[in-house]
Amino acid sequence: MNNDFKYTVKSLKLDENYHPSNSTRITTNFANLARGASRQQNLRNALKMIDSRFNALANWDNPQGNRYSVELEIISVDLEIAGSAEAFPSIEVLKTNIIDHQTNERIEGIVGNNFSSYVRDYDFSVLLLDHNKNKTEFTIPDNFGDLHGKLFKSFINSETYKQHFKKPPVICLSVSDNKTYHRTENQHPILGVEYQPNESSLTEQYFKKMGLQVRYFMPPNTVAPLAFYFFGDLLNDYTNLELISTISTMETFQKIYRPEIYNANAVAGSCYQPNLRNNDHSITQIVYDREERSQLAVAQGKFTEQHFIKPYQSVLEKWSTNCTI
Repeated sequence: MNNDFKYTVKSLKLDENYHPSNSTRITTNFANLARGASRQQNLRNALKMIDSRFNALANWDNPQGNRYSVELEIISVDLEIAGSAEAFPSIEVLKTNIIDHQTNERIEGIVGNNFSSYVRDYDFSVLLLDHNKNKTEFTIPDNFGDLHGKLFKSFINSETYKQHFKKPPVICLSVSDNKTYHRTENQHPILGVEYQPNESSLTEQYFKKMGLQVRYFMPPNTVAPLAFYFFGDLLNDYTNLELISTISTMETFQKIYRPEIYNANAVAGSCYQPNLRNNDHSITQIVYDREERSQLAVAQGKFTEQHFIKPYQSVLEKWSTNCTI
């Protein structure tokens, strides 16, 4: 396996001066914000929202609510297959870093925020759609997500990952609008109240093949649960500040991208079903093109098919069959 693939990790600071690179998936939340006439104001406002939310959650020894700020790094992972002429942009995530202005300390946060993947675009926007084209009943292709899951696990277990990151990733997503979530009695001081879904979703099954388990928590002063995908023990493997860095970052993006759920005017109750047609919500002052995002996911999936899946199909199939991760 180590001889088949080579991973290269690159880092770029995400601030108000950020411009998306040519290899960045332009449907990625932060890249979508960094385009158009409002790009700099979008980024400035989003980063301010993240800092404000972080300080609201990390409120101990923080009387003025300005002790901390969050720095974001865009982590791009290129995958090079042995014998290929060029690398393919496989994964892109955000990594948080926490600045404590009281102690002048820079604290490493969590990697995995805003997870994006070209191969996942291919699976959901090309493979899954083609499989169900002209069918009356929705079905899932055999081995759906197997390749992506093994590629992800091979990177997480690689020496490259261990050299760059101290802890496994945590991926925070929105809840599914076709599932019902029930509040439990379990409560964490930072993650908040835990919810449980009535059934497993396709996203859950897909991420399970990546080696990730999921739990749903609604942090304090949040109006809806978030989905946290992780390895190990989410509640004990990460510090409070690390968890807050992920919550503040991803809750901000969800308020922008999913205001019907995460900027709703009513708080989720004991039995909660997300509704993307909910009109009782507030809009942030940040421009976000959701329609374009959906259209481009298909284009990115086809790009993956053309430049990665088809050219290396035999190599990938052989590797996936023999991979035991």
